[in-house]
Amino acid sequence: MVARSLSMFDDLKKVSALAGPLILTNLLYVAIATIDLVMLGMLSPLDLAAGGLAIGIFNQFRTMGTGVVTATGNLVSYAQGKAHTDQITPLLNASLIIGTFIGVIFALLMANIKPFLLFIGTPEVLAEQTSNYLVVAALGLVPCFWFQSIRHFSVGLKSPGPLMMITGVSVLLTVVLNYGFIFGHFGLPKLGFLGVAVATCIVLYLSFFLFVVIACKNQVLKPYITWKVWKTNRESIAKTWHMGYPIGATYGSEAGFFTVLALFVATLGISELAAHNVVSQIVYIVFMIAAGLSSACSIYVSEAHAKSDIIHAKRIGHFGLLFGAAIMAFIAIPYVLFPEFILAPFLSAAELQQSNVVAIATHLLLIAAVLQIFDASQNIGVGILRGVGDVKSAFFLSILGYWIIGLPVAWVLGSYMNLGINGVWYALTLGLSVTALSQLWMFNYRVKSLDTIDEIQGQQA
Repeated sequence: MVARSLSMFDDLKKVSALAGPLILTNLLYVAIATIDLVMLGMLSPLDLAAGGLAIGIFNQFRTMGTGVVTATGNLVSYAQGKAHTDQITPLLNASLIIGTFIGVIFALLMANIKPFLLFIGTPEVLAEQTSNYLVVAALGLVPCFWFQSIRHFSVGLKSPGPLMMITGVSVLLTVVLNYGFIFGHFGLPKLGFLGVAVATCIVLYLSFFLFVVIACKNQVLKPYITWKVWKTNRESIAKTWHMGYPIGATYGSEAGFFTVLALFVATLGISELAAHNVVSQIVYIVFMIAAGLSSACSIYVSEAHAKSDIIHAKRIGHFGLLFGAAIMAFIAIPYVLFPEFILAPFLSAAELQQSNVVAIATHLLLIAAVLQIFDASQNIGVGILRGVGDVKSAFFLSILGYWIIGLPVAWVLGSYMNLGINGVWYALTLGLSVTALSQLWMFNYRVKSLDTIDEIQGQQA
C-alpha cells in the first residue's frame, strides 16, 4: 500500500475542479427539460399532460441507459491509474457499441408503448398523444447514449471542459428549435406538439457530433479517439457491461421509486400532488450538485484504487460524503427561513393564492431540508462504491432502502396512520437514509477488504 501523499485540501481542489463543470452541466440538463415543459405549456392541457408523461418515460429509459455507460469513466480512470493506456480506446469503443445496442432496444420499446399505457388505464386520447411523441423521441436515444459514452470517457480522463460549453449550446438550440418547430418560425415547418420531440432529437444528434469535433481537437482526449469503433475486444465489452448493467439497474430503481411515489401521492389529493411536484423539482435541481460531486469522487476513488492507495481512496470517499452533506445543509437554510421565496418561482399566481398548496409545500420543504442530505449521500455512496469496483451492492441496497422499506412505510404512514403527504415524505427520508448509511458501511467494508488483500500481497512479495 502506498503512503498517503495528498492532503484533504488537495482533495478539495481536485474534486471541486472536476465536479464544477459536471454540476453546471447537470443543471443545464435540467434547464433543457424545463424548457420543453414550458413550451408544451404554451399549447393545450392535453399537450402538456401527454408531453409531461412522454418526457417522464423518455427520462426513465435515458437514465437506465446512461447508467450502463457510466461505467466507462471508472474503467478509463482505473486503466490510466494502472498505466494501461492501451486499454482506453477499446473501453471507449465498447461503451459506444453497448450504447448503440441498448439505444435500439429502448427505442423499440418506447415506440411501441401505447398498448402498455392503455393496459394500465391511461385514457386513449392521452395514450395516443404520448405514443406519438415517443415514436419521434425514440430516434434520439442512440445519439444520447453515444454522447454519454464520450462524456464519461472524458470525465475518466479528467478533461470534462467541453461538456459545459456543449450543454450550454444545447440549451440555446432547444429554445430556438422548440419555438421554431411548434409555431413554424425561422423557416421551420409548423409541427405543433410533435415539434418538441423533433427538436429534442436534433439537439441530441448535434450535441454528440459537436462533442466529437471538440474532443478530436483536445490534446488529452484526441489520442484515444478513432472512427473505427469496432476496434475493441471481448474483455473491454465484458468489463463495461458487467460493471454497467448494475449501475443502470440502480438508477432505474431510484427513478422508478420516485415515479411510483408520485402516483401514490396523486391519490391523496390535487393540492398534495401540486405541492409534492413543486418540492420534488426543487430537490431534483439541488440533487444535480450531488450527482456532479458523486461522479468526481468516483473517478478519483477509482484512480486511487488502481494505484493501491487505499488510504487515499477511503479519504476521498469520506470527504465526498461530508462535503456533499455540508453543501446540502447550507442550501437547506433558506428552506427554513424563507420558504415563500423558494416556492415562488415554481407556483403560479393562482397556486400562490391557494393557502393549502403553499402550507403543504412549506412543510414539505422542512422535511426536504433533512431528506436532501441523505439523498445526496446515497448518490455519492453509489459513486464511491463504483470507484472501488462494487456496483452490485449499490443496486441491492437501493432495493432495500427504496422498495422494501421506503415504499411500504409510505403506504402505511400515508394511508393507515393518516399522515397523508407528510407521511410519504417521512418514509422517503427513511428510505434514503437507510440506503445512504448502508452504502457508507459497505464502502468502509470494501476498503478494509482491499487494504487486507494489499497487505497480504505485500507480505507475499
